[in-house]
Amino acid sequence: MKVRILKSGTPALKRFLAAMLARRGGSGGAETDAAVADIITGVRTRGDRALIEYTERFDRVKLTPKRLRATADELKQALAALAREERAALELAARRITAFHRRTLEKPFIYRDELGVRLGQTVRPLDRVGIYVPGGMGAYPSSVLMNALPAKVAGVREIVMVTPPSEHGERPALLAAAAIAGVDEVYRVGGAQAVAALAYGTATIRPVDKIAGPGNAWVQAAKRMVYGACDIDKIAGPSEVLVVADDSARPDWVAADLIAQAEHGSGDEAAVMVTTSERVADAVMRELTLALRDLPRAESVRTVLARRGAFVVVNDLEEAFDIVNLIGPEHLELEIRNPARWVSHVRAAGAVFLGGESPAAFGDYLAGPNHVLPTGGSARFASPLGAYDFLKRTSIIQCSGKALSKLGPAVARLARMEGFEGHARAMEVRQRPRGKN
Repeated sequence: MKVRILKSGTPALKRFLAAMLARRGGSGGAETDAAVADIITGVRTRGDRALIEYTERFDRVKLTPKRLRATADELKQALAALAREERAALELAARRITAFHRRTLEKPFIYRDELGVRLGQTVRPLDRVGIYVPGGMGAYPSSVLMNALPAKVAGVREIVMVTPPSEHGERPALLAAAAIAGVDEVYRVGGAQAVAALAYGTATIRPVDKIAGPGNAWVQAAKRMVYGACDIDKIAGPSEVLVVADDSARPDWVAADLIAQAEHGSGDEAAVMVTTSERVADAVMRELTLALRDLPRAESVRTVLARRGAFVVVNDLEEAFDIVNLIGPEHLELEIRNPARWVSHVRAAGAVFLGGESPAAFGDYLAGPNHVLPTGGSARFASPLGAYDFLKRTSIIQCSGKALSKLGPAVARLARMEGFEGHARAMEVRQRPRGKN
């Protein structure tokens, strides 16, 4: 297995970084957008009939209206049938994810300022949210937990899950995870059509206030298009990992972590190592070749490494972190000496993993923080999914006559600066004695 090795300051490195930056925005292109827009229109106009038609066309599964929703009994049966060790692992993950996200909750506040104005903010959960759990090459019960449990912690009353059905049969692990997470409704529908159903509703699926979860380019395009009818969490695209390694890094660990994030199967993932050591780059290359000999998804990994894989050799760690902040990776692993010292240098990353004993795979399943992370450079401005994503805030303002007389003239002045005489008069009328014009 050969991965391109790029050196500091070379034209080849500049071209690679430009290609990485070109991924920003998460768009699947005009053709994808047009197809997704047609699907959304179909669901809005034909409801369940469109869901059933698109599911048969894209997922090769023929459903009836009654089979769109998985029943509560089916969830219970899936949980009961789960192997004891698998159930224990899911329940352990659920406890850790819940414990972490409880710490992310915002709290309401109220106070009086020096003029006696009462100001504050209420914080309330959304009523009904939709979570999207991808299908593709496998079943992802971890995505059920990562999306549903923060909403549950936030106090959301109704959690609705959509996931594409498989032509190979039911995915019991997803239903079991939904039971553990306390999901209220589960629907066997995926893709852009599922996003449209969550946003606008059908005879079977009532609309939601927000849609969260990762998915392919079609799913992300649909989320972008329905924003406004409901909220969305973020545009979460294909997985990315960037490993910063010095000469203390273990090459077999680095190779394993690059493979882990490249094996998802879309072909659009990214796996990059930035290192201060040419020796480490050569050693990781050898370990990759060995590891891919018997990996079930080796071809998927090779495709990713050929398209968006690179080993970048830099002069020092300061230069390495310049590249980190330029790319803004989803997963950032610091396999270097004293990694905690360098956290302050990170300005853009979805999640940072400190040291070789903290692989991104740990965060993907049960470390506690969410694995739904900003991708495509959006870590420059976006955050991991959290309980805070399922809360809404309302401002509270209560003024007194004394405060109004003190602050009102400034409000009126600002209003007139903007050309809004009605705003100014709304303040001034309150300064006049009752009954006078």
